[in-house]
Amino acid sequence: MSTLFAGLLLLLAGCGKQATSNGTKQTLNLSATAPLSTIDISKSTGFGQTGNVFESFYRLGKNGTTTAGLAKSGSVSKDGKTWTFKIRKAYWSNGDRITAQDFVYSWRRTINPKTKSPYSYLFSGIKNADAIIAGKKSANQIGISAPNKETVVIKLDKAISYFKVLMAYPLFGPQNQKVVEQYGSKYGTRSQYMVYSGPFTIKAWNGTGNNWKFVKNTHYWDKKVVKLHQINYTVVENPTTGHELYQQNKLDMTPLSNQQVKNYQGTKEFKSYPYSYISYLAYNFKDKDADKNKALNNRYIRLAMSLAINRQVLTKKVLGDGSYIPTGFVASGLAKDPTTGQDFSKEQAVKNTVTYNEKLAKEYWKKGLAETGLKNLKLTLLSSNDDSSSSVVSQYLQSQYTKVLKGLTITVRSVPSNNALQSAQDGDFDLYLSGWGGDFNDPITFLQIPLTGTSYNYGGYSNAKYDALIKKAQNEDANDTKKRWNDLVQAAKIYNSDQGVTPIYQQVTSYLQKSDVKGIIHNTAGTQWNYKYTYIK
Repeated sequence: MSTLFAGLLLLLAGCGKQATSNGTKQTLNLSATAPLSTIDISKSTGFGQTGNVFESFYRLGKNGTTTAGLAKSGSVSKDGKTWTFKIRKAYWSNGDRITAQDFVYSWRRTINPKTKSPYSYLFSGIKNADAIIAGKKSANQIGISAPNKETVVIKLDKAISYFKVLMAYPLFGPQNQKVVEQYGSKYGTRSQYMVYSGPFTIKAWNGTGNNWKFVKNTHYWDKKVVKLHQINYTVVENPTTGHELYQQNKLDMTPLSNQQVKNYQGTKEFKSYPYSYISYLAYNFKDKDADKNKALNNRYIRLAMSLAINRQVLTKKVLGDGSYIPTGFVASGLAKDPTTGQDFSKEQAVKNTVTYNEKLAKEYWKKGLAETGLKNLKLTLLSSNDDSSSSVVSQYLQSQYTKVLKGLTITVRSVPSNNALQSAQDGDFDLYLSGWGGDFNDPITFLQIPLTGTSYNYGGYSNAKYDALIKKAQNEDANDTKKRWNDLVQAAKIYNSDQGVTPIYQQVTSYLQKSDVKGIIHNTAGTQWNYKYTYIK
């Protein structure tokens, strides 16, 4: 799920009041860090939990593998450019039959520039998608058709090696045209103005509130395997409150603060859930201030700023939540080399780019200042103030840079995440403490961000060699797994060597989880939480 802020991650908890025939309670109470922002799949910025109420051709199972969804079968042509899906006998939560045409309608609605889908770029590579996004073709020309009620045919401009796993993302799921038109501007603004295709439906969500429920969908095609009757969500703003509720047996699961992690690590109820979210420092390559522009475009200065960070201290002591030290821009645990099985994160590593090396940092800093003709540098670090990790990381960077890099002064500008995001989009920053979470299990979910001109490339990074390698991976080598992988590794090495952004840590969230909660599937990317098979033992 790509999100720009780790704080958008959904947290968990729970225990219940409804019983199955054998007398076991089958209700979870889950906590979230923030209210649901939208339940319109065309407008959503992530499906961390709502993958449980909306389903696409496939679902994400364990370890990012695709499992059965609304398609009973899927096949691809030899050249990798035509996919054919057969839709199973399945129904919307209102009893309407889900048809192939519902997928066609949904895709056209999402990719229409008028909808302003933040994720329309994920359609890139599907026939005519780029031209539609650019406003040069009609949304009706997107490469999807329904020759009959059960068949969806998708045409691609080029083979997409990760297409199957992409089709597990709810963004590509169906929408019921009759319901969209019936509710008009109300569609998706409250839980009752929506129909659901997944294992659960949403109840009691009013668009802004701190409480809502997922209730078992009695029309779901695979309802016999769904054990939970209900999941109650409450926004719990801090781990202290969550911990108190857990101790009172009002929660089955609660996220831990760094101090709590230290207290509970090694106990049987301690659980760690890694996520493919990399927190990083973005540089504004188009800074309007001439001196800052010179400095931020200097590779030695960026390398010095990376090597000055002691990530061991930052992850173990400052954050203390079990977060990982990254090897580069692409998260670990996301994708493995199809030939050797080695993690992409190991293959992307470039020596002396993200390791702590105070001596080399000072050396590069001097070189950078000499090359730019600057004696000192004052930079402002933009960060969000509505999640605790951003605040502590900002403070750590500020003090570390003052200590290691002589002549560098950092002022922290801490604002609400929406304001920070707007400033970043406007290019109004020197440094921006940002992050990226993978949408699906392939390195390209990270590596498409630094391409010249992409919407999430807020710093305006541009490298012709990098662009050429990504283009090669996505076009001429798209159907050759080995060549494509090598293209991506080489591109990642260029970006890491350049320090196009400086990776800081990879997020891991630690929890206390009661031992009777079973069957939660957690993935590091995309629809992270899958409760289809969850039950209370």
